[in-house]
Amino acid sequence: MKTKFPQIVKITIISVYLIFLAGSIVRMTGSGMGCPDWPKCFGYYIPPTSEEQITWKPNSEFKKGLIIIKGETLFVAEKNIKTSDEFNKNNWTNYTKHDYAKFNKYHTWTEYINRLCSVLAGLIFLFLIYGASKFWKTNKTIPLLAFAAFFLMLVEAWLGKTVVDTNLKPTIITIHMILGLIIIALLLKLKFNISERKRIYRYNALFNKLLIVSVVFSLIQIAMGTQVRQFIDEQVKQLGFENKNYSLMNPSFKFYFHRSFTIAIVLVNLSLFYLNQVKNLGYKLVNWVVLLIFLEAITGILMYYAEFPLGTQAIHLLSGAILFGLQFYLWMQSKKTVSN
Repeated sequence: MKTKFPQIVKITIISVYLIFLAGSIVRMTGSGMGCPDWPKCFGYYIPPTSEEQITWKPNSEFKKGLIIIKGETLFVAEKNIKTSDEFNKNNWTNYTKHDYAKFNKYHTWTEYINRLCSVLAGLIFLFLIYGASKFWKTNKTIPLLAFAAFFLMLVEAWLGKTVVDTNLKPTIITIHMILGLIIIALLLKLKFNISERKRIYRYNALFNKLLIVSVVFSLIQIAMGTQVRQFIDEQVKQLGFENKNYSLMNPSFKFYFHRSFTIAIVLVNLSLFYLNQVKNLGYKLVNWVVLLIFLEAITGILMYYAEFPLGTQAIHLLSGAILFGLQFYLWMQSKKTVSN
């Protein structure tokens, strides 16, 4: 198991980034409330495929816990029910966690696939925990990092439930996103400890400090980006998803901050690229950082000026998360203690 552990760590990191991708598609398509409950979806383990399945009908059977839409209200079956000709409210309770009562099968299944990605990552984490436990006697840092990442994954699952229960509350979404990045950082620290701890890198104090700034700036930018995305979602609710191209006609201050802050991020990361070239530091990941910065800028421009072309939001979010990971890993490589 120890020999295979580095591969398990890599697969775990990929699985978390897969969740980021799935989540970005959920946001892109406006599918965040595709399932009104959690962990089930309208009370089903496998979501409904038609509105008929969640619509009250006379002389029909509904199992306990199933959720239906009647009028503009969600109702939960209190027990196994065989309906009569008239709707008997005594057999149902109002779903009180939120009042979002719409069904779109595409949104439902998009959200459901997002949850399946989380389940898959959870299973992979079990292998990670098992593999990390083998190092307890020789290097306690490895299992501690793995257990910390797994614990935060459990917190993320709870936050995912809270996001649904609060009907996509902006603050919870931002915390959900930032916590996901912290999990990535823990896994990258784990990868670094088992694969590159003994490698020697050239140390440069300014380069190291700029990397710290770049990591902090990325966290701020991603957090602000989730707030901008929420502003867009609120506009879409008012204008309708088919008119999402109008959602940035009256941008908020957060949007202008998010856009202008990009300048600072570009300058910091170009400085890293310049130092790496001039000082011949040899950090290959810097080139990928610059490429992702360029990709972030292009997709941001396209979303604003080209009315959200298909896929740009998902690419924008995922590339931001990967950018953070690369910057964090570079920082670990550049620390002075590594070169001693």
